[in-house]
Amino acid sequence: MTPSFKWLAAFCFILVATPSAMAAQCSPPGGFDAFIDAFQKEAAAKGVGKRGLSALDGLKLDNATLAFDRKVRAAFKGSFEQFAATRVTSARLNRAAGYLKSHAALFQRIESQYGVPGPVLVAIWGMETEFGGFVGNKPILPGLASLAYDCRRTDLFQRELLAAITIIDKGEMSAAELKGAGHGEIGQTQFLPSSYVKFAVDFDGNGKKDLIRSQADVLASTANYLRGYGWQKGGGWQEGSANFAALAGWNKSPNYQKAIALFATKVSGGS
Repeated sequence: MTPSFKWLAAFCFILVATPSAMAAQCSPPGGFDAFIDAFQKEAAAKGVGKRGLSALDGLKLDNATLAFDRKVRAAFKGSFEQFAATRVTSARLNRAAGYLKSHAALFQRIESQYGVPGPVLVAIWGMETEFGGFVGNKPILPGLASLAYDCRRTDLFQRELLAAITIIDKGEMSAAELKGAGHGEIGQTQFLPSSYVKFAVDFDGNGKKDLIRSQADVLASTANYLRGYGWQKGGGWQEGSANFAALAGWNKSPNYQKAIALFATKVSGGS
């Protein structure tokens, strides 16, 4: 599975999606341990309690994530045709069509509440994780903390790290449950922690916002996310429309936006 660059989409919305900015010094003289200590003190001042703060105890610098981060941007270069050929595939379209039939009642409920139709949701679901098949099994805290420590995008990842320990502190997910992809993405449509805080919903009514195991929560939360970026009920999603613009909130790559629209059109029977 190729990276989704969800952290790029988060960059423009993150100031309102999470608590106020952190200011722990990146790469301080005392190294990673000194950074974590300073970060915990700032997080405590912002109201994070012992459960959330203790999740950072004992973390080690994740050099593999830092190395991956330096290489990953090349994945979104190239022509749209090249990009779409590996993402809008016959196998995915067939599976998506099956889900639209087998989950028709669920998609209808979601569209009624959030305005986002099933074809768009299955496009994102399929492209992000093969419909939940590859959600990632990497503990996200070491990677987020390492990216926050790194000085290239420390503000972005300090806010994501704060959101992650806020989720833990509220008891919504444990540190052990917070597993995902290389930049801290969680669940079947790869929410960053800040997006979980802002948009995750308990659509199956079991009292838990479960973006890893509950398809209802995953798909409804994804629809809520798009609505938060301006999705308009009843509108189309072709390039130039207001709803296509909302896809930029999902992913900043124009190729990714166009691929979602193409996937949704094809699975709807268009060309």
